[in-house]
Parts: sequence; C-alpha cells; structure tokens
Amino acid sequence: MRECIDDKLLSLEVVEDVTESEDIKMSVVSMRKLLEAGVHFGHQTRRWNPKMKPNIYASRNGVYIINLEKTLEQLDVAYAAMKEIAEKGGKVLFVGTKKQAQTVVVEEALRSGSFFVNQRWLGGLLTNYRTIQKRVRRLIEIEEMEANGTLDLYPKKEVAQVKKQKARLENFLGGIKEMKKLPNAIFVIDPKEEHNAVAEAKKLGIPVFAMVDTNCDPEMVDYPIASNDDAMRSVKLITTLMADAIVEAKGGLLSVAHSVDENEEDVTMKDVIINVEEQIAENERRRRQRNEERRNRRPFDRNRGRNGKAPYQKRENVKPAEEKTAETAEEKAAE
Repeated sequence: MRECIDDKLLSLEVVEDVTESEDIKMSVVSMRKLLEAGVHFGHQTRRWNPKMKPNIYASRNGVYIINLEKTLEQLDVAYAAMKEIAEKGGKVLFVGTKKQAQTVVVEEALRSGSFFVNQRWLGGLLTNYRTIQKRVRRLIEIEEMEANGTLDLYPKKEVAQVKKQKARLENFLGGIKEMKKLPNAIFVIDPKEEHNAVAEAKKLGIPVFAMVDTNCDPEMVDYPIASNDDAMRSVKLITTLMADAIVEAKGGLLSVAHSVDENEEDVTMKDVIINVEEQIAENERRRRQRNEERRNRRPFDRNRGRNGKAPYQKRENVKPAEEKTAETAEEKAAE
C-alpha cells in the first residue's frame, strides 16, 4: 500500500516538473546574441515615431535603446507565425532594397526556398501582378533564346539590345521569376523605406513581417520586430531567424534559431545599458586619441610656429611711410 502511495507521489512530482518546464519556454534566440549583433541601437532621439515608445527602454548619447525583452517576445510570435505559414505550404517574399540588406535578403531567401526583391520595388508588383508577370515571361523567353541558340541568329545590334533588356529584367525581377502566384506573406527590412511594398501587401490582405526601428510605425505591419534595421549584423541575424522558421517547417537544418549555449549566461537590459555606456566611453577615448595623433602628425614649419602662427620678427632697414612718399615724389619730379 505504501509503495502505491509513493508511486503516486512520484508521478505527481513528474507531472509538476513537466508543467513547470512547459511554462519556461525558451526563446528562438538569446538576448546575448541580439546584444552582440547591435539589435538594441535605435535612431537618434530627434528622429523617432511616438508609436514606438513601448519598445524603447532608454536613451543614451542622443540615441534610443530598444528594449530587447520586447524584441524577444515579438520574435517568438513572428517565428511561430512564419513557421505555421510555411507548414501549410505558403510562400514568402523577402524585401530589402537597402544596401545593408541586399546581399542578406538574396542569401536567406534562396536558403529557405523563398522569393526576394533586393533592388527597387516596382510599383504594382503585387497589386498589378498580371502586368508584372508579362515582364517575367519576357525574361524567361530571353533565357530560353540564349539556351537554344536562337539569339545568335539575330543581328549584333539587336542581340545587344536584348541582352541589355535581360540584364534590367533580371535585376528587378530575377528574385520572383519562379513566383507563379501572390506570396502568402512578406518579410520587410525597414517598412518606412519599403512603404510601397507594405501598402500593396496590406491592400491585398497579405501578412507583413517587418524589422521596425525607432523611426517606424509598428502599426503598419502585422508582425513588427523592434530592431536595428541599419546595422548589417542586426539585419543578418533577424533575417536569418525568419528564414530558419521556414527551414524548420520544411525539416531542414537551422542556422541560428534554438542554438542557445546552456553554459553561457544570458544578459538583461541592465547589462545592455552597461554595455552601451562602456561603448560610449570607449568611442570618446578613441576620438580624443585620434585628435591627439592628428595634432602630433601636423608638420612643423620653422617659419611658422607649432600652433600655425608666424612668430614675431623685428624688421630692419624699413623706411617710414613719409620717407617713401618723399622719395617717390622726388623721382617723379626728376623724370
């Protein structure tokens, strides 16, 4: 009888441990990685959107600091939603035309089997999709002409024109060449920069995932992720996480998500602020050091002082102005 009671108590303890482990849900990425990638740096305090206030922790040296705890919550929600879309067979369009995002967008879109736009967003790419598809078919037609040798039969002048047209079409439409229908979701880097893409997606009811900096309106998108959309490392990390959600849904290997080191202690927002203040102090020290080195490298001119001013020299054999005038008058009279 006593053994039965002990077994029941043991089973209850196991159930409690399971429920406790379920409550403590790990995030897709650690706050330390967000800190190392510079995700917490926002824009200058004079360039901000008041709607981002709930996502701002503090300001230092005229720059807003994003609350990474909010970012983690938003990342978990966006990751789960993106994964669910991919599990249902949905396709995602990655959009990032800023210089910092162009390469990352291509790499992660290809890795996750998605589509991308990394050059100028063509107006009507979503809302006027049929017209855009005509240009895509033209691009495919030119590629087929090159493959089967038909293009070689054209005059040189026409071949040059066709190749120029192909280069332009490939530049703007190469990332959506295989997109046979509208995407099920879009991921945008900087919705303020890509406002046309966001507006078209919202008009068609397509879910919008986006990195929103402190100068953006988070209400423009369905799944905002408060983060630094200007630093390359930050853009790389968040974009990779969104691509990992798609890859995980397809059963592939993850790049960043869920790769938390158990032996490494995570950080808090207090640690983030300490890190920011240390960086500010270090940058100020380096600035002073550069200025000092620049002053020391300035060449010394013996005709001018170290400070660039000519030293006082007594001038000899200089005649007064009255004597000069008298001599000039005598010379003219003699002539």
